[in-house]
Amino acid sequence: MSLVNPQLPENPISFLESSRAVEDWTATSRQDSQKALEKPTLTTPLFAIDDPLEWPTFSNALSDELGDFWESYVAINGIYCAACSLTIESVLMAVPGVFQVEVSATNKKAKIRWRAHQVVPSVWMAALEKAGYQALPHADASTEQIQRQETRKALWRWLVAGLCMMQVMMYAYPSYVNSTHEMGQNTETILRWASWLLSIPVLVFSSGPFFKKAIQDLKNKRISMDLPVALGILITFVMSMVGTFEPNGTFGEEVYFDSLTMLVFFLLSGRLLELKLRDRVFADMSQHLHQLPVTVQRLHSNGQLQSISSKRIQVNDVLSAQAGELFAADGELLSGPTTVSEAMLTGEAKALLRDKGQAVISGSQNLSQSVLYKVKAVGQQTCLGQIMALMASAQTSKPSIASKVDLIAKPFLIAVLLIAFLTAVYWWPSNPSHALIAAVAVLIVTCPCALSLATPAALLASMGLLAKNSILTKRLSAIEALAKVDLIVFDKTGTLTSDQIALESITSRQNVSHQEALSLAASLAKYSHHPLSKCLYSSAIEVFEVLNCQEQVGLGVTGFICQQFESGNFYNCKLKLGSAVFCDTPYQELAAGKSQVFLSDDKGWIATFSLSQTYRSDAKAAVLALQKQGLELCILSGDQTDVIQQVGLDLNIQNAKGACTPQDKLDYVRKQQALGRKVAVVGDGMNDAPVLAIADVSISLGSATPIAQSQADFLLLHAHLIDLVRLVSLSQRTIKIVNQNLTWAIAYNLLFIPLAVMAYMPAWLAGLGMASSSLLVIANATRLSVWSRQEKQTPAQ
Repeated sequence: MSLVNPQLPENPISFLESSRAVEDWTATSRQDSQKALEKPTLTTPLFAIDDPLEWPTFSNALSDELGDFWESYVAINGIYCAACSLTIESVLMAVPGVFQVEVSATNKKAKIRWRAHQVVPSVWMAALEKAGYQALPHADASTEQIQRQETRKALWRWLVAGLCMMQVMMYAYPSYVNSTHEMGQNTETILRWASWLLSIPVLVFSSGPFFKKAIQDLKNKRISMDLPVALGILITFVMSMVGTFEPNGTFGEEVYFDSLTMLVFFLLSGRLLELKLRDRVFADMSQHLHQLPVTVQRLHSNGQLQSISSKRIQVNDVLSAQAGELFAADGELLSGPTTVSEAMLTGEAKALLRDKGQAVISGSQNLSQSVLYKVKAVGQQTCLGQIMALMASAQTSKPSIASKVDLIAKPFLIAVLLIAFLTAVYWWPSNPSHALIAAVAVLIVTCPCALSLATPAALLASMGLLAKNSILTKRLSAIEALAKVDLIVFDKTGTLTSDQIALESITSRQNVSHQEALSLAASLAKYSHHPLSKCLYSSAIEVFEVLNCQEQVGLGVTGFICQQFESGNFYNCKLKLGSAVFCDTPYQELAAGKSQVFLSDDKGWIATFSLSQTYRSDAKAAVLALQKQGLELCILSGDQTDVIQQVGLDLNIQNAKGACTPQDKLDYVRKQQALGRKVAVVGDGMNDAPVLAIADVSISLGSATPIAQSQADFLLLHAHLIDLVRLVSLSQRTIKIVNQNLTWAIAYNLLFIPLAVMAYMPAWLAGLGMASSSLLVIANATRLSVWSRQEKQTPAQ
C-alpha cells in the first residue's frame, strides 16, 4: 500500500454555516452545559496502530526529496542502560523502511523516522518486541498504565529479594561468629540447604529480567549491561550450590548465598529508585498530553451530538466544548462569545474573550458557556501538538557529550568481560572460589550506567523544569551551548519592546488624505508579519486587493495596486511600504522611542507613519541581570539608527546598531563567531530567522512569527524577558551538575575496578556500589528542581 502525502479526509457540514442551526443548538445545550461527560480510558491495540487515522496522535507527516515519511515518538519499556539504546537503534535500523532512529536511555523515549509506503508501525514495533523491548505510542492512553504495571512488578521483585535476603543473612550469621567445629557439620549443612532454597526465588523471580534480557542479547549476538550482571548472579549461585551439595569439594569451603541475595537486592533497589526518580524528573514534560479529553462530542449532520474518540477528530468536524472542558483541537468558534484560559500552554491564568469567528487552540479551556467550534487542525498539526512534538524531539536528541559516552558503552562492556575473565584466571591457581568471586565483583561493579546517565539525566531534568515554567527546548545540546555563551544579540521590535504598538501620526503628500494613505499602506501591510505592519493593518478602516505582493525580509513590502478614490486620486502602480532606504524617501526626525514606516509609489514619497512602542515591563530588569552574569549585550535592528541608539541608552546597552539588514546581522554574528565568541540571538520576526539559524543558540518569544519559532532552540511561551535570565542561569547550573556527574562516574570506575580485580570487594558490595553510582547521578540531577525554586525569586529582587 502506498500512502502519498496522507491527509485526514474533510467532512464539511454545510448547514452549520447558517447561524440559525448554531443558535438552535446553543439554546438547547445551555440547559445541560453543567452535566459531566464520562470519559472512558481507551487503549490502542498493536494492530490498530496501522490505521493512518491513528498516526497523527504520535507522529508527524513530513516530506523530503525521496518522498513522504513520518516521524514517530514512542515510549519504550525494557531500557536499563546506554547499551540498550544502541541495541534498539540497530534493531530498528535493520527494518526496511526505517531510516533514522534516536533513542534516549535516560527517559526511555525514541524518535523513529519511517516511510509509509515501505513499512507500517506494527512492523517495527514487532521487531522491538522480538528483541525484548516494548514500544508504546508517546501519546497513547495505555502508556502510563503499562509503566505503572512495570513499576509494580519491579516493586514485587524487590520485596521478594529483600525478604529472602534477610532470612539468608540470619542463616549465614552463625558461620560468621562460629567455626564449623563449634556449630557442628550437620547444623552448617542444614543452614546451607535452607539458604539455597531461599535463594531460588531470588534467582528465578527477582533476577528474571536480567536473565531474560541476557538470553535475548545472546540470541541476537548483542551485548548489554544485563549480560555481565546475569553472569555474575549465575556464577555466584552455581558455585554456592556446588559448595552446598559437596561441602568437601573445591568450592565447599564457603558459600555465598548471602552475597547473592544482597547483590540482587541492591541491584533491584537501584533500579527501582532510579525508576521513581526518573518519573519524578520527567513527569512535568508529559502532563499536558494526559489532560486532553479522551472523547469529544461531534455534531452530526442530523443536528445531534455523538460521542467519538478524540483520535477520530477530522478537519472540518464541528465539535462541542462544554463549560470547563478543554478544546481538543485547533478550530474556529461557530458560536459565542465565551472566555478561555490558555494557561496549559502559556502559564498565564487570565481569562481571554473569544467570540464567533475567532480562533481557539487545543489545550485551552472553555470557561464560560458551551460552544461549537469547527476543527481547523488535528493531532500533531495543532498548536499543542507542535509544542509536544518539539518537546518529544528534544527528549530523544543526544548532546555531543552523551553521544560520545554512548559510543564507548559496548566496547566498555566487552572490556569488562575480558577483565573479569583475566581476573579469574589470575586467582584460580591459589583459590578457585576466591577467583570466581573476584570475577563476579568485576562483572557487577564496572557498570557504565552512571557514566551514560551523567549528561542526559541533568539535561533532561533541566528541560523538564524549563517546560514546567513555559520555556520549551528544541534540542538538549542547546542547554550545553547556552552555558558557554558570552554575547547575546537582541532584536528590538517585539523583543525588547512590547507587541502593543500605537499609530501616533501620519504625514502625507499634498492632496493625499491620511485615511487614503493608511488604506494603501494597510493593503500592503496585510501581507507582512512585522509588528509595525500588523499595527498599520489593524488601524485601517478599508483595505484593497494587491497583486504580486512580496515581502523582502528586513526591508519592506511591494505590490501592485489599481484603485480609484473618491478624492479623484487614481493609483495604478507599484507601491512600496517599509524603511526610508527601501522606499527611497527622506528620513524625518522623531522623538525618542518612535519608529517610522514609509509609503511610496513610482512618483516618490506618499506618506510617513509614526508609531510608538513601549519597552517590555521586564526589559530593564532582564538586561541588568544578564549584565551582572558577565554577558555582553548587543542590539541589532532594522529600525532607524537614532531610535536604536536611544533604546540602547534607555536600557544601558552600549552596543546598539540600527538600520541593519538581515545580511548585516548575519555578518556581525559571523564576525563575532570567527573571533571565538559564543553568540546567542533573541528575536521574533521573519527578518530574524536567518541570524537565528546561524547563532550558537537561538531564542524566540511565544509571540514570534512561525518562521522565527521554527529556527529557535528555545521558545519563551510567556514572552517574558526575565525568563531569559532564568534560562541562562539554569543552563550554567546544569553544566555544573553534568561536570559533577562525569567526575563522579569516572572516579567511581577508577577506584572500584582495581579493588574488584585485587579481590578486595565482595559481590554484595559491588552490587551496592553499582546501584549507588547510578542513583547518585540521578539524585544529583534532581537538585536542579530545588535550585530552581530558590533562583526563581532572584530576578525580582
